[in-house]
Amino acid sequence: MTDRTSNAGCFAGGGAIYGLGIIGAWVFFFQQADAFWAFIWAFFQGIFWPAFMVYEVFRTLVE
Repeated sequence: MTDRTSNAGCFAGGGAIYGLGIIGAWVFFFQQADAFWAFIWAFFQGIFWPAFMVYEVFRTLVE
């Protein structure tokens, strides 16, 4: 039996948008990397950069 009050599937699109943001950030940062450690740093930047962008957007909306 399904629970009609559950909205678990409602927010699935947000994960897809965040995933596209990570892929886009990886493309951008990997193009600028020129050494081994720069590629390692680009990997972590690609993961966390979309989260910082969302945080900044929310912060500007509140102000």
